[in-house]
Amino acid sequence: MRDRLTQSKRWVVKVGSSLLTNDGRGLDTDRIEQWTTQLAQLMNEDCQVVLVSSGSIAEGLVRLGWTKRPTVIHELQAAAAVGQMGLIQAYEAAFKRRNHQTAQILLTHEDLADRRRYLNARSTLKALMNHRVIPIVNENDTVTTDEIRLGDNDTLAALVCNLIDADVLVLLTDQEGLFDKDPRTHSDAKLLERANASDPSVQKLAGPSGTMLGSGGMLTKILAAERAAQSGTTTIIASGREPDVLLKLQNGEELGTMLTSNQPPRMARKQWLANHLRVAGQVQLDSGACRVLKEKGSSLLAVGVTECTGEFNRGELVACVDENQQVIAKGLVNYSAADTRKLMGHASDQFIGLLGYTHGPELIHRDNLIVER
Repeated sequence: MRDRLTQSKRWVVKVGSSLLTNDGRGLDTDRIEQWTTQLAQLMNEDCQVVLVSSGSIAEGLVRLGWTKRPTVIHELQAAAAVGQMGLIQAYEAAFKRRNHQTAQILLTHEDLADRRRYLNARSTLKALMNHRVIPIVNENDTVTTDEIRLGDNDTLAALVCNLIDADVLVLLTDQEGLFDKDPRTHSDAKLLERANASDPSVQKLAGPSGTMLGSGGMLTKILAAERAAQSGTTTIIASGREPDVLLKLQNGEELGTMLTSNQPPRMARKQWLANHLRVAGQVQLDSGACRVLKEKGSSLLAVGVTECTGEFNRGELVACVDENQQVIAKGLVNYSAADTRKLMGHASDQFIGLLGYTHGPELIHRDNLIVER
């Protein structure tokens, strides 16, 4: 299975804050030199590379003289704005010494939830890679809010994989990979060389983040691997402390944990829908509608809806839940919440009589619907 890494030509590499900072005293330039040396080598061997890098807030804390990470959003935004300057300067200087150009890409959830902006980000990233430029991606912490945050750079890295159809996602951390027990408290913990990211038992093995600088733990990495698999991407969780870890992985060495999925990749539009991290409301379905969605992948009709929650507009994303409130699907709805409450439980040929107009017979068309796996 590791042979696929030797043939991979499109890599997304995510480096976390704990691997970039010098024990809370700002960026560690020696480590940045190590990452840029390896990434430049991948580029020199005809690989396309996107770097997803944390570190802006951690660097901003040092520049502002703050001793701990704030919790107020505008203070985090201020730290990100100050620290992003130093982070990009460090990368640009290091890559320039290796004759490679870089580009800064800052994204929010809104950029990826809007179809036109999503496609524009995709085109821009691919254009940069085709020109042998290394995009350095981070969440746009300076303008983001709690409502539009992606949450962590593991998730962001997975979304970038979906954007560019990456072959490999490497999530570098301060752990060797995923263990069957927490290695910090169990001396007999064993490293898992391979795992299924969609397996619930694998997700239960993950623990919380171990540092104050990072926002994501091992669970976010497993969930990111599952999301990346939607575009056929193989994920490796490996230690960033391992010398030349990226080059060793490219050579097929058995490092870290390889995470794959037994689910087939989704079509491009379905990937985009799956990458919506927030819904505007939900509709509850009867058992018959749930069965049709799961078994046949059909469109959702209003006759199968028993309850509507939230206030959403036509075209917004809604979750479809069963009688136990378990999400079974989500999709872009053809009718507003107010209209949906009038239509639910009724056949499609009654829509005009109920509303005076129709946007089509489906509440959610199957092309705009994804069923949870």
